[in-house]
Amino acid sequence: MTLNHGWSYREQVGAAAAGLTALDYLAATRPHSTAAEWADRFARGELEIEGSPATAAAVLQPGHLIVWHRPPWDEPDVPTQFAIVHEDDSIVAVNKPSGLPTMPAGGFLEHTLMHLLRQRFPEASPLHRLGRCTSGLVLFARTHAAAAVLSKAWRDHEVKKSYRALASGVSMLDRIEIAAAIGPVPHPQLGRVYAAATTGKASRSVATVVERGEDQTLFSVDITSGRPHQIRIHLACAGHPLVGDPLYDVGGTIRVNPGLPGDGGYLLHAEWLSFAHPITGHTLQLQAPAPATLRTVAEASLIPSL
Repeated sequence: MTLNHGWSYREQVGAAAAGLTALDYLAATRPHSTAAEWADRFARGELEIEGSPATAAAVLQPGHLIVWHRPPWDEPDVPTQFAIVHEDDSIVAVNKPSGLPTMPAGGFLEHTLMHLLRQRFPEASPLHRLGRCTSGLVLFARTHAAAAVLSKAWRDHEVKKSYRALASGVSMLDRIEIAAAIGPVPHPQLGRVYAAATTGKASRSVATVVERGEDQTLFSVDITSGRPHQIRIHLACAGHPLVGDPLYDVGGTIRVNPGLPGDGGYLLHAEWLSFAHPITGHTLQLQAPAPATLRTVAEASLIPSL
């Protein structure tokens, strides 16, 4: 555990906050903490509204800016070593290890890929993210121009992405197309998480068998949309939840007594990225070789373990 430097969380409240006390609003919208914990933070002077110290009883109006000045806290230890796969004046691509969050969230601030990479490239801005326990390629822009071009390419589905995933069960099909919609559903601890939902957004994945084993299948998965936890959800929808996934069950639903989205146990790796370079227009194909746990028997015999 390492003590970080603290952080100030800012939120401009909407119409739904009108007439609520600051305490009631935060307790209702931030269920990671109890009302008593929020009351203690007000008492310690950690909250402000519109630039002035706030009390728990302060009444909110739409447009009010709430700031929580969170004091330094101990962050869990994570892997901090990563490899630079590609670097030029416009972009940098990184092979992220499993266990390292891409961006600050929850209890992680400085133990994140973004924070660590910015120590070398202060201007780096992530163009997408991987789940904490998903390893592999993450692409960052180093200029506003590159970020604008690549963000548009992502929206237009011009960036091609391919993953390795170890799933439960033996697939009888060599190729599976999955188009289940993904959207927010109830979660007992977080309030809402993403899962298969008829009211969700359209999503598409294509899973191809790489190798079959005893009661498990190694898939290569191409995705043309980028919904949260898409591969975990879609393979579960196809009847093949990721081996060890604590959150998603067959059908893409939330397990009974589920874990949290950031919990580990599953094996998923972003192996390939293909896109037009934002400045030159030349096609770049980047690869982060699969870790030992996601290699085929033939690959394991040819590639030394990391």
